[in-house]
Amino acid sequence: MVSSSHSGLTPPPVDMPVPNGLNLALSLCVFSAALGLLWLGSHVESHWAVVGVGMLFSYLLLTNYALLHEASHGNLQSDPRRNYTLGLLAGLLFPMPFTLMRSTHQGHHVHNRTDVEMFDLYYPHDNRFIKYVRWYGILLGFFWPLVPLGAVLFSVFPAAWRARVFDRFKPTGYLLNGVQNAAVWLVRAETLLISAFFLLLFWLLELRWQNTLVLYLCFAFNWSTRQYIGHAFTKRDVIEGAWNLRHNRLMSFVLLHGEHDLNHHRHPEIPWRYLPNLSPANEERPNYLLQYWRQWLGPRPNTEPEPKPLGATT
Repeated sequence: MVSSSHSGLTPPPVDMPVPNGLNLALSLCVFSAALGLLWLGSHVESHWAVVGVGMLFSYLLLTNYALLHEASHGNLQSDPRRNYTLGLLAGLLFPMPFTLMRSTHQGHHVHNRTDVEMFDLYYPHDNRFIKYVRWYGILLGFFWPLVPLGAVLFSVFPAAWRARVFDRFKPTGYLLNGVQNAAVWLVRAETLLISAFFLLLFWLLELRWQNTLVLYLCFAFNWSTRQYIGHAFTKRDVIEGAWNLRHNRLMSFVLLHGEHDLNHHRHPEIPWRYLPNLSPANEERPNYLLQYWRQWLGPRPNTEPEPKPLGATT
């Protein structure tokens, strides 16, 4: 079994409580602002204006994803019901069923830097072409559409088909196959809720699908291109295989201190607000932008053995 601490299911220390009021305010503000930008993006005339709104939307939804991430660890609200509700709200905008996010992200903490999550490195026997396509696909934004598409396919397929289909895609299949029993029906219900939510939005806000697609394409690139930045080229260790990166204050707030990924993997039970406090004053942190551009040089040969997933027996 995985220790409760590193599965992110234990409550935070008493001296680092969940900032319930702040998180609630952020969740409601982000949700309201996102609806406003969706409306604006469909009612401006200039194509450049649509792209401009899309850029703002993409950064706003980075914060929304950070809130969704907090909820997946039970750190968005100290009360489980409120945490689920706000996680569901953030999932509507992504869009991604919250239950699916919670399960797959816990799987990430268990399998970090194992072979199924080794996107930045390759073995001599690997198909180099597939490795490069997968890597640059992530950097170019193609990871994001796989999330809502995967949720729909997961919800539609019966159990036998799910196992057959998702087992073929080892980098993500193991995550989706971790959703079992009652959680499957919850994912289906949340997927239906997301569909109803967007149908209602298009009707009430008179959204244009082309403009809305542009907004989400902006977010797709902005989110996907930075998804592996905290792990690329780190040591192959399930917990220590992450970076604490150095970023400017504005982006640190936008990401809710998400650049402190090593601190998060060491202490997933700690809410976002306290992550910088876990670093020593003299800690050397790579520059976020330099680390980002390093990724574009492509995957590298692997030189380390695969770590065992958390909780795996020898």
